[in-house]
Amino acid sequence: MILRLFCANVVLFAAGLSFGAERFNVLFIAADDLRNDLACYGHPMVKTPNLDRLAGRGLIFDRAYCQQAVCNPSRASLMTGRHPDSLRIWDLPTHFRDKNPDVVTLAEYFRQQGWFTQNIGKIFHNWIHKVQGDPQSWSVPAVMHFASHGQDKPKVTGELPASSAVDPKCECRDVPDDAYFDGRVASLAVEALGQLKQKEQPFFLAVGFWKPHSPFNAPRKYWDLYQREQISLPPHPEWPTGAPRIAWHDSREILGVKTRDITEANILEMRHGYLANISYMDAQIGRVLDELDRQQLTDRTVIVFWSDHGYHLGEQTLWAKTSNFELDARVPLIIATPFMKSAGQRTSALAELTDLYPTLAELCGLPKPDGVDGVSLASVLHDPSSSVRDVALTQHPRPAYYDREPDKQPTHMGYSIRTATYRYTEWRDWKTGQTTDRELYDHVNDSDETRNIVDQPEQQAVVSRHAVLLNDQHPIVRPGWNDNQRIP
Repeated sequence: MILRLFCANVVLFAAGLSFGAERFNVLFIAADDLRNDLACYGHPMVKTPNLDRLAGRGLIFDRAYCQQAVCNPSRASLMTGRHPDSLRIWDLPTHFRDKNPDVVTLAEYFRQQGWFTQNIGKIFHNWIHKVQGDPQSWSVPAVMHFASHGQDKPKVTGELPASSAVDPKCECRDVPDDAYFDGRVASLAVEALGQLKQKEQPFFLAVGFWKPHSPFNAPRKYWDLYQREQISLPPHPEWPTGAPRIAWHDSREILGVKTRDITEANILEMRHGYLANISYMDAQIGRVLDELDRQQLTDRTVIVFWSDHGYHLGEQTLWAKTSNFELDARVPLIIATPFMKSAGQRTSALAELTDLYPTLAELCGLPKPDGVDGVSLASVLHDPSSSVRDVALTQHPRPAYYDREPDKQPTHMGYSIRTATYRYTEWRDWKTGQTTDRELYDHVNDSDETRNIVDQPEQQAVVSRHAVLLNDQHPIVRPGWNDNQRIP
């Protein structure tokens, strides 16, 4: 026991924390459908001063990736530290405990170790499930966590101002921040921090924001931060040259099951609304960070900011998520620890969202959790030039929403790995496990993934190396097989 505590303190010291540190609090902040459109990630237009401020006190991960680009599998994977194949969760309706009743979630692990755990807003996927979130993860019942995005209607006193938006996915009204979900989530989080300050035990506070997920309905003042004429149409709106059609999806979240026609004006309004949603969310995060400072908790709190997956806004013919392309797989990830030496820096180390579970356990001096697929990023926080993994895995089935098909099962599963310089994808037949289609994108010369080069003769050595990495680094299980059997 003494040796374990000593080792934990050494890790904390190496990460830039104070030697012999107390058990840190965790402020766990989530965004929904946020790709890397933040000023601290180099976006030329977006206004995100509060997340930029957090980046100044933390480490920016430039190559962090979700494990499946849709809410339920991604969040279940992150909160358990296990890949979707390990959980057998690839759709929206299946609650992760339906197939994994005894799994210990990240928050539950902290609760078992003596932390007070609390959930405000969207952390686990919800609404479709009979179970609301995951009650056993939290010390008190979760709030503002169980709804659909379509229910995020403005609530105001008196007459509701008219909307100036035209596209059905957009709404622009002159209302206060608390009219929508995220303003109320922030208000509850601010209140909670004041209460948590009075507790004798450390806390794990998970604050889940609902934006920038559609509808694009931020209050008008956030739309006014941007001028429509300065917003561009999507770069590379065409389908990638040589990409197999199985990689495509019908963008039904934005375009509908019966695809609607959208004009250039619709596209620009939605891209405008996405920026407005981001700035609205950023302002609410600023309120929470300000309260953390005001309560003098910042120097005792590890702060994590993450998004469940990325997003398309018309690039590659796609809208929303459910692909394995970089825009959907890559996510923003910022980790800030008290007194960290790497504050304000960035790292190109590959990271998965599964890595957050063991990382937070190590940073807070807890024993290594059992059964997780992720690896701790604590050493990267100490030395941003280091790395802990060679690949990051993302996957997605086809059809994207196979649970809505008559036979309730996919035809294929696409497995995609990101290395330092390439994205390699194999589409495997669901029943046989055989590869039917492949993709390879060169991220040195084609970071927008406009051309699939998997069949080029000069790339065959690269393809072979990445095929080995896909199979050896991440054993892939065919859904109908025993968990210990791999696809050949």
